[in-house]
Amino acid sequence: MWLSYLQPWRYAPEKQAQSSDSQPRCVSEKWAPFVQENLLMYTKLFVGFLNRALRTDLVSPKNALMVFRVAKVFAQPNLAEMIQKGEQLFLEPELVIPHRQHRLFPAPTVTGSFLSPWPPAVTDASFKVKSHVYSLEGQDCKYIPMFGPEVRTLVLRLAQLITQAKQTAKSISDQCVESPSGRSFLSWSWLGFCPTDPNGCYPANDLDEMGQDSVRKTDEYLEKALEYLRQIFRLSESQLAQLTFALGNTQDENGKKQLPDCIVGEDGLILTPLGRYQIINGLRRFEIEYQGDSELQPIRSYEIASLVRVLFRLSSAINHRFAGQMVALCSRDDFLGSFCRYHLTEPALANRHLLSPVGRRQASHARGPRLSLRFLGSYRTLLSLLLAFFVASLFRIGPLPCSVLLILVYLLYAMAMTLLTERGKLHQL
Repeated sequence: MWLSYLQPWRYAPEKQAQSSDSQPRCVSEKWAPFVQENLLMYTKLFVGFLNRALRTDLVSPKNALMVFRVAKVFAQPNLAEMIQKGEQLFLEPELVIPHRQHRLFPAPTVTGSFLSPWPPAVTDASFKVKSHVYSLEGQDCKYIPMFGPEVRTLVLRLAQLITQAKQTAKSISDQCVESPSGRSFLSWSWLGFCPTDPNGCYPANDLDEMGQDSVRKTDEYLEKALEYLRQIFRLSESQLAQLTFALGNTQDENGKKQLPDCIVGEDGLILTPLGRYQIINGLRRFEIEYQGDSELQPIRSYEIASLVRVLFRLSSAINHRFAGQMVALCSRDDFLGSFCRYHLTEPALANRHLLSPVGRRQASHARGPRLSLRFLGSYRTLLSLLLAFFVASLFRIGPLPCSVLLILVYLLYAMAMTLLTERGKLHQL
């Protein structure tokens, strides 16, 4: 509705013939009075749209299309000049007009002569523009010029976000080409045959909702919107190149995004206003990971909920019953102590960098050695065991001998890992 109101020439009965090169036709000068008398519809609403677009995810095809359509309307030839001319008329210094005196013919002063030069008259166009603005905003309104430095700063920020969104869309497109179909990915990950993150959480996958065609359209919309903004506000190629270079510097040597801008306080990192802006617009983010008790993590989609709860109660009972014996075994300095520490303690807990202030206060309450049976509630573990028993049955090996064989193989693996772990600790010392 707003964009239709801004283009009355599209619905005029006399339409100009479209040129053969499919270039947008120039807005006729006869529409200049309409633009001037509706100045706020062009300028103030555009500034509001800019502020809204800065808080929008431009990787979404719908949002990219919205920015593209608005930029395309304002980039019509001669329209930006008309808006700028209207702002100049509004910002002209206003003369004090005597009461009951025609605005175009002010009377000479009492002491002056009819031969003395008259003060410049207030033009009719300027009067209409000011009456339009004052009738809607009031006499004490603070008008922000559309082509002023404040709005230009917002446009540069939007151009930076568009460049960032284009890079994100390109990375998503590359993932679409390299990764298999989303349905097969989800099915295999549900069974546990794809690698998960160390915290047991699957990364969010939007590739099912955004196909290759949608990503391509998003890139086209953003590319054209950036070009239209460059035409409207006369942005130079060097300015756009600086934005691209600045975005390239936001990544470190490993290609990962840097942390948002923040300061170090008593309880940890505190975001600055710049850091909040970077997070809201997706420029930077924190690497979030689970740092609590691994036994109390939420039940995952690849786990059997009832079995996980039963195994947790069983392991809690065993840990409560044999807590003293576990501590004594893990305190030994021989190979048996190392073997027990490998299975009953969390080696990553001591080396984990606690980012949360709550976690820092609770770090002193170190958890002792304990037995964890949660891995038996995973579909991956159960399916692997069933597959092992099936293969053993092909070689005429019963369930009991197969179980003993699996235990022996695991003991050999655990002994080797224990030796490697202890050797790594010696090298660190």
